[in-house]
Amino acid sequence: MSASRPAPARDGRPARTRNIREVKNSLRLSSRAFREGMDAQGKAKADQAILHRLVSLREYGEAQWIYTYVSKTIEVDTLELIRRALAAGKHVAVPRCVPGTREMEFYEIRSLEELAPGAFGVLEPVPGRSRLMEEDTGGLCVVPGLSFDSQGYRLGYGKGYYDRFLSRFHGVTVGACYNGCVRRMLPHGYFDRPVDILVTECAIRNISQGESRPGNGGRKKHER
Repeated sequence: MSASRPAPARDGRPARTRNIREVKNSLRLSSRAFREGMDAQGKAKADQAILHRLVSLREYGEAQWIYTYVSKTIEVDTLELIRRALAAGKHVAVPRCVPGTREMEFYEIRSLEELAPGAFGVLEPVPGRSRLMEEDTGGLCVVPGLSFDSQGYRLGYGKGYYDRFLSRFHGVTVGACYNGCVRRMLPHGYFDRPVDILVTECAIRNISQGESRPGNGGRKKHER
């Protein structure tokens, strides 16, 4: 007797695939609701705490190149990170979504003044004004996500821009996320790449080394 296969949904997708998408969409909605419910003062305080922990990382200090998203209103702020990295003499590269595709390119910028509203209303570099990154420089990449889990897997906006980029990136990856959006486990696929380090306003979690620390001088403790 042959094993039964999942019955297709009305839209033609297997029920399991449909259910995973539904779970992800539900998680996106709850993470958005949490972020939109943060008051301005609380968000600013959390953003500052995340920034402090991020720039305290040894990996950040050693990196000559910082790749980072340019934050939207509901995201962990990166504008101050960009200013600080540039002031420290680091090279900074930010993404631009390529029109008509689901790919993004990174451009080196020397000032936030080089950015202009682009896809989805996000500030992006302008071709011709900033230098297109065509080589893999390595370094440190700050990765956005609506949610992350304890293993470093992320839940993005569902377009796959960063999934494709991270599959080619050979540096250190750091997820920046509010503690209230961190889950014990998120659905993920075989080819999904977890971040190496997860930074929240409460702690630094070194995924690749299996340890966590409060980020306030406390002793390190290994994850179980």
